[in-house]
Amino acid sequence: MPDSQPRRPDENAHGAGGNEAADSGALLLHGARLTDGRTVDVQLSGGRIEAVGTAGSLTAHGARVDLAGHLLLPAPAEPHAHGDTALTADTPGPVSYAVEDVQRRATEAALLQLGHGATAQRAHVRIGDVQGLGPLEAVLQARRSLRGLVDLTAVAVPRLLTGVAGADGLAMLRDAVKMGASVVGGCPDADPDPAGYAEAVLEVAAEHGRPVDLHTAGDDPARLARLAAMAGGLRPGVTIGPCTGLARLPREVAARAADQLAAAGVTVVCLPQGCCGGVERRGTAPVRLLRAAGVRVAAGSGALRDVANPVGRGDPLEAAYLLASQGGLRTEDAYDAVSAVARAAMGLPAVRVEAGFPAELLAVRGERLSGALSLAYSRIVVHRGRVVARTSAVREYCDSAVAVALDLPRQGRSETGP
Repeated sequence: MPDSQPRRPDENAHGAGGNEAADSGALLLHGARLTDGRTVDVQLSGGRIEAVGTAGSLTAHGARVDLAGHLLLPAPAEPHAHGDTALTADTPGPVSYAVEDVQRRATEAALLQLGHGATAQRAHVRIGDVQGLGPLEAVLQARRSLRGLVDLTAVAVPRLLTGVAGADGLAMLRDAVKMGASVVGGCPDADPDPAGYAEAVLEVAAEHGRPVDLHTAGDDPARLARLAAMAGGLRPGVTIGPCTGLARLPREVAARAADQLAAAGVTVVCLPQGCCGGVERRGTAPVRLLRAAGVRVAAGSGALRDVANPVGRGDPLEAAYLLASQGGLRTEDAYDAVSAVARAAMGLPAVRVEAGFPAELLAVRGERLSGALSLAYSRIVVHRGRVVARTSAVREYCDSAVAVALDLPRQGRSETGP
């Protein structure tokens, strides 16, 4: 079975020069199965897919990986994680937010998610209060140490932005962007003036040309409509989530809210594995209703073994499985929510198993996507054209158990014997 703990990379093995050399190397993925049923060879070079041909038609110009028995997919992405609080569920006493502790947790969490296949991850990080900018500094350090293994971006999430108490938060948010936060985020519902909070976030994002990612329960239709109107047209884009409250509204009210979100061009990130707030926020957004209205819906993992979800796995394929099994989505649409739509929400280029596209790939043992979402234990992860993670699982049965299950005679015993 796969290891439960990630193996830390050798920092000297993926410095800037080492990454460039590795990324430019050629790699042949041999005998992979695609979702359309074809079995192909895929040549990777310079971090991109160079060629796709029938199995056995391409010659390896470098390393070769045999993918017989594996389904090859565009790699998933993680649009909503919490690197600063990850892996704290079993921590005795108060959680430490010392820079070195947060960096260690954020690094381990990112590696766990990478092992599941997420080669790009967006980590929401709280700033302000007594922690100040320390957690953000720690996540940015984790990002630097993981360069070449996974693309990790940080979202700055201040607590307050309005009134006298929010003045410090607003100044800190601007400092966070200057430090390297790639996305301006926040929780409007936690501020006494949610509209003012959202306006401040959008203003800072516009000043610095950053995308926006806001947490909201979405249970106040008027507030959600105003947020959609404020966010409409902002570039490079606005993401909100998890919008769990929409599922508790009357259907016609939720449908009107969905229409307004679609008109604003907002992307909704739902969290099928559990939210990142209190128990009262459990559940997930009405995904089918949102999609029917034309809203782009991505799926994230949310809490990774912290107080909000002590057993969170941070596994995009589990999120897709839940969208299919409980949300009623087709398996292809469910996987798109954690791959193509998630990447688009994060401003990343599209990935397809075709020549010219980025070599961000996930190979899962199995023949069909439905099976991959159900039993995806063995995985091979490709980032920037090289294998960066492998997870292997072996299932064995003892001979006597198989004999009993299949009603076969046990070895050494007569069929007519006692």
